[in-house]
Amino acid sequence: MQTLLIVIIAAAIMAGMIYLHRRHWGFTKLVLLALVLGIIGGGAVQLIYGPTSKTVTNAIDWINIVGNGYIALLQMLVIPLVFVSLVGAFTRLTARTNLKRMTTNVLGILLSTTAVASLIGIVSVLIFHLQGASFIKGMAADSTALSAIKSHQATLQGLTLPQQITNLLPTNIFADFAGTRSSSTIAVVIFSLMVGVAYLGLRNSQPDQARIFAKGIDALQGIVSRLVKMVLELTPYGIFTLMVKATATSSFASIAKLGTFIVAAYVAIIIMFIVHTLILMANRINPVTYYKKAWPALVFAFTSRTSAGTLPLNVKIQRDSLGVSSSVANFAASFGLTIGQNGCAGIYPSMVAAIIAPTAGISVTSWQFILTLIAIDVISSFGVAGVGGGATFTTLMVLGTLNLPVAVMGVLIAIDPIIDMARTALNVNDSILAGVVTAKNLDELDHDKLKDQTNIVANEL
Repeated sequence: MQTLLIVIIAAAIMAGMIYLHRRHWGFTKLVLLALVLGIIGGGAVQLIYGPTSKTVTNAIDWINIVGNGYIALLQMLVIPLVFVSLVGAFTRLTARTNLKRMTTNVLGILLSTTAVASLIGIVSVLIFHLQGASFIKGMAADSTALSAIKSHQATLQGLTLPQQITNLLPTNIFADFAGTRSSSTIAVVIFSLMVGVAYLGLRNSQPDQARIFAKGIDALQGIVSRLVKMVLELTPYGIFTLMVKATATSSFASIAKLGTFIVAAYVAIIIMFIVHTLILMANRINPVTYYKKAWPALVFAFTSRTSAGTLPLNVKIQRDSLGVSSSVANFAASFGLTIGQNGCAGIYPSMVAAIIAPTAGISVTSWQFILTLIAIDVISSFGVAGVGGGATFTTLMVLGTLNLPVAVMGVLIAIDPIIDMARTALNVNDSILAGVVTAKNLDELDHDKLKDQTNIVANEL
């Protein structure tokens, strides 16, 4: 009976959000409301019943049909979105665009900032004295989470770093489109790049066939974008139920003990945002104007926790508000979705590795360890999935390469949603930054559009 009551109350709250949506409430306001209501609702459930109560377990199981369904639909869209976005970026290339310079610029910014983010993650661990994982003593790892982590780890077991890199290459592209491997995303990225290069060759030799192909990709991208919009309509309800689950099942005592880690992660992320700002200033781009225009994408990424879902808005802001050319915007946003994510592939894996390393007798302050970890982070940043869980797999690749134990992750995963919001915003900002700086370097930046303070793209669906 109590389980049913919790489910009915949750359903009533979601019905209220549907009503507000129909009354044309702003999408961002609705998502933020869902976030707040989810935290309050989950906290209330935990206070009344406790985090391990059978009533809570059963109720969350029912409520999260919505949350888990939302995540599943987002995961469904990642592979098609990556493919059409990357190939579409090639079909939109103009004759005057220097593909080599553009690719070098975009990847250079994404990977170099990931290296800096990795270093900042290590420094943050040292500043807050988290090395050695003493702050989680007495805490038990979530058995379900630990089982899932070990399952992921099993796919990497026994592989050296060169073998892991080779494993990223596509062997059966249809299997990778089906997502049968943990490295399917990067395999599809590689295949998409090969298709794009093949298209450029076809455009030179058989322009009529190339035009037909480009029209087909354009139509396919339109369909995928419409699918993304349909799924993102569920964001407020998915966020509400996921936050209810996170706050109802993660004990306040555990969150309090892990508070230092949360603060350290947020400090590292804020510092990385400052690094992004310094890069903008070095390229004579007004940071105030930039953040004012990028803000809708950053807020959406923070609340939805999905870089993939933010991709259409990311491209639109770069192109229509920041003055980045269409080809550069598509390249930067698409590459940033799966390569060089500062939060999920830079800061987080390096923090976890630096925390665990002393338990294996490794000195975190050793330059050999620091440089090795940064290099592994950068290499592992290829193929990060643009939805929740990407950081976990990247971190497992890093830990596996360094031969470090993974049990600590079973504890940290309890507060992962709290950190993942800021990580995702940082990931999206890095791809927008790469687009703006690359466009400026290639003289494909519309400065008048960039300086227009009134030209702000709305993030309404």
